[in-house]
Amino acid sequence: MNTYTQIKLESREHRQQEVILAKFTYNPEITHRLKELFPIRWSPTLRGWTIAKQDFNLNRFFEALKDLAYINYSALKIKTRPEVSEKTKRDYSHRSGIRLPKGYLELLKQKRYSKSTSKTYSAYFKDFIHYFDERDLAELQVEEINAYLLELINKWNITTSEQNQRINAIKFFYEKVLGKGRHVYEIERPRKETLLPDVLSKEEVGNILKSTKNLKHKAMLSAIYSCGLRRSEVVNLQITNIDSKRMMIKIKGAKGKKDRYVQLSPRLLELLRQYYTQYKPKVWLFEGQTGGRYGAESISKLLKAAAYRAGIKRRVHLHMLRHSFATHQLEQGVDIRYIQAWLGHESVKTTQRYTHVTEHNFKNFKNPLDELL
Repeated sequence: MNTYTQIKLESREHRQQEVILAKFTYNPEITHRLKELFPIRWSPTLRGWTIAKQDFNLNRFFEALKDLAYINYSALKIKTRPEVSEKTKRDYSHRSGIRLPKGYLELLKQKRYSKSTSKTYSAYFKDFIHYFDERDLAELQVEEINAYLLELINKWNITTSEQNQRINAIKFFYEKVLGKGRHVYEIERPRKETLLPDVLSKEEVGNILKSTKNLKHKAMLSAIYSCGLRRSEVVNLQITNIDSKRMMIKIKGAKGKKDRYVQLSPRLLELLRQYYTQYKPKVWLFEGQTGGRYGAESISKLLKAAAYRAGIKRRVHLHMLRHSFATHQLEQGVDIRYIQAWLGHESVKTTQRYTHVTEHNFKNFKNPLDELL
């Protein structure tokens, strides 16, 4: 039997408005999370919390509270789940029964690949082994491997990023484990996509931060935006990385196993001091409720909740704060080489993509349509 608190959801009409009524026995943790994520109001007459129907999303409600409560939505008269796409139907059950070739995992560790990369390579190479079951992988021809990748594209419409990762996982086996050299398995790679980063305006970033009342959450989001950090970089920050005398933050072991320094703004330092006084972290700058590093996935969720409260309708993801930092710095006239160093880009070409999304590119040009209408 489920011992969680049960939240019963109902569709009701209250004060001439369609609402979703959430009823549950008193639980301060659930109430606090609901107040953070939804514009809820207590109704003494209905003896429950109400959310305007247009502000309610069941999937988001379920994801936000599934760790605290059992959600009973049987009484709702709305669609409960989006239809499952073909992509989500891929079966990966074979992975648990497949052993990687000797030396594959060992070499990943010796070459100090990150845990995330090692996990991805291992999973994708197990798919490769499963596809060529009962074949000697050492005897496969390049044409067969390219045909395998083409089937994944045609059948599952895999992204160029996933295609490249699968190629890397395969090439790692042939080139590093078997030592066959790059020229032997020159697998066809997809054409490189030219994608512009998604950027928030300064006003939108400000509204997100203003809507975040929890001091720890506000400090984390402020640090990501103010320093242009990746998600992994903010969760790996330690207290000792903050240098208030030099007004700098040391980012250790970032992407590519590289250290770098970023600017510590006076306002962020003030916010971090307030946070430190209240939460008193021990080792990591941002720690979870039971100690240890703060969960990376939790940061993404709290940003989405903050964006929702700020009234931002489009999809918002954590990396947008980093993109926005770089774009806003360019718009302020900061030299692109400084931004490159702050972001930890190896090549300035990577940083130059932000020049395509700055407002300065369009302010000095008059559109011919304005003269015609």
